[in-house]
Amino acid sequence: MRGHPDVLSSLQAEFYDWRLWATRAVVLAFASFAGLTVVAFTLLSDLALKTFHSMHFAVWWAPLLLTPICTAGIVWCTRRFAPGAAGSGIPQVMAALSTGESPTSLFVSIRLTIAKILLTTWGLFAGLSLGREGPSVQIAAGVMHSARRWLPKAGVVSDHGLLMAGGAAGIAAAFNTPLGGILFAIEELTRKPEQRSNGLIMAAIVLGGMMAVSVFGNSTYFGVIPSEKIGFSLLGPALLVALICGLAGGLFSRLLIVSLSGDSTGWFNRQRQRFPIYFAASCGLAIAIIGLATSGGTFGSGYVHTRAMLEGSGDQSPFYVILKFIATWLTTWSGVPAGIFAPSLAIGGALGNDIAGWTGHAQAATLIALGMAGFLAAVTQAPMTAFVIVMEMVDGHGLVLSLMACALLSSGISRLVSAPLYSSLAELQLKRIPADGPKKGSP
Repeated sequence: MRGHPDVLSSLQAEFYDWRLWATRAVVLAFASFAGLTVVAFTLLSDLALKTFHSMHFAVWWAPLLLTPICTAGIVWCTRRFAPGAAGSGIPQVMAALSTGESPTSLFVSIRLTIAKILLTTWGLFAGLSLGREGPSVQIAAGVMHSARRWLPKAGVVSDHGLLMAGGAAGIAAAFNTPLGGILFAIEELTRKPEQRSNGLIMAAIVLGGMMAVSVFGNSTYFGVIPSEKIGFSLLGPALLVALICGLAGGLFSRLLIVSLSGDSTGWFNRQRQRFPIYFAASCGLAIAIIGLATSGGTFGSGYVHTRAMLEGSGDQSPFYVILKFIATWLTTWSGVPAGIFAPSLAIGGALGNDIAGWTGHAQAATLIALGMAGFLAAVTQAPMTAFVIVMEMVDGHGLVLSLMACALLSSGISRLVSAPLYSSLAELQLKRIPADGPKKGSP
């Protein structure tokens, strides 16, 4: 049996090695910087989307010109200057985590962080149906990974640890959900239990999330759902929410994988490969038409629409779910830097709201929250992350078991329909590594 530790010896060992404390100081400093970077990105992207809505309000037909032109410009700039910034950002971080000793600058770097911020903000200015949470993962990971230059050579934190801490801190700061960030690191960035983050990495995640709290306050992303007594009358509608979200989320995930895989057998994908800029402009035009048809409801991340639903003040079109689904798919397919977390929450919340209307159930806000968790879990196939993020965003601690059950069931159904989204897209990212191996120090 092991004896009790000697207090004096433990203190000497703790303070003897300066490298340990230097490592801690550097990691926590860069975690703060990563969180503040995501905060700045949040403010910038919100301003961009607000500007778009102001233009749309002033000139209703402006999106018909602005959205396709900007979409084409974003895709051209992305392909020309920062191909690693395309898409969500989560697959890039996952690819960087799996490259071993290969330089990760193809997927994560300060240059890509800057490009991701500017291009994603431009996409919101164009009214595209995208979220900033996935891009925040790549943005924060790039900041955290740059800390390796300042760490002692014999440091205890690996490049993989920095990437996981940065990626998870990005989710924590973007959604203001520290627990969701930790679960995201465990469940999504690495699915191997032996690679779970140590205490320092978790401290970095929490500190990154605290930067958002210090600026925006301890507020919830979508407000507060009042706790209501959950009875058997909720069972039927809740099961229906989980079933439909699982099928729809699995279909959405499969559609994205097929669309982004570059399969040359499809006519549209052949046009996407041959004429990427014109294809992007066509997607932008279709997104603008859909947005105008919904009176602007499908433009942007969907945050305002979802919050209005939860507060009972939203006027939802019966076709909102399918149109937001299509607009988000077209945005991602166009090739712009774009996240799908917030649009997925909007789609899932709208599904829950529709089912509340179909069944006549009084607890519409509860079904909306279940839809958000169910659809996000189905798309990402990360049920723990999904239900914790939604729980923290709506302060729905009274719904923990319901959110957990819905997320698990929806995720299980999705697995019957689609392969894991981010793992599949990470494999596509790995194909960007040159066949002769990356050169050391390559940009």
